[in-house]
Amino acid sequence: MKGQIHGVQLECVQGDIAAQEDVEAVVNAANAALQTGGGVAGALHRAAGSELAEAGAALAPIEPGEAVTTDAFHLPNKYVIHCLGPVYGRDKPEEELLRACYRNALKQAEEKNIRSIAFPSISTGAFGYPAGEAAAAAMEEVISQAPYLKSVQMIRFVLFRYEDWKAYDTAWKQAD
Repeated sequence: MKGQIHGVQLECVQGDIAAQEDVEAVVNAANAALQTGGGVAGALHRAAGSELAEAGAALAPIEPGEAVTTDAFHLPNKYVIHCLGPVYGRDKPEEELLRACYRNALKQAEEKNIRSIAFPSISTGAFGYPAGEAAAAAMEEVISQAPYLKSVQMIRFVLFRYEDWKAYDTAWKQAD
């Protein structure tokens, strides 16, 4: 699904976040230590090489909702923006912390004059956030930030699982 929101191209695709060759920055659904993990973090760290963990170590730990940026190393992108999403049922208030991930990642992108960014579904894997709720919060936050973006021209949600893609597609239709 593709469209325009306040002059920003918005896309929602099923795919691999580590294989987004046409975007300048990819977002890592990181752990607090910014180290290799499972899911998105594991995929990005494997593709980027050990330098990504070394760069992350200098910036860690981060708190839920925070975002920091490193080079992308062996990924086909220039930057990785690392966000720590909330653990559902533990980190409160969950929705505000999740929205802060997207808001702070976009802020990092603006500060680096990044034109294109790809987001995964933050917190829906091991952190247990229900996909539908996460998708609604993410889509609403990105749409609310779009009018204020100056350098970011394209935002892509890259969802590995079909269930996540469907949740984001539904959230987009409801937010539109």
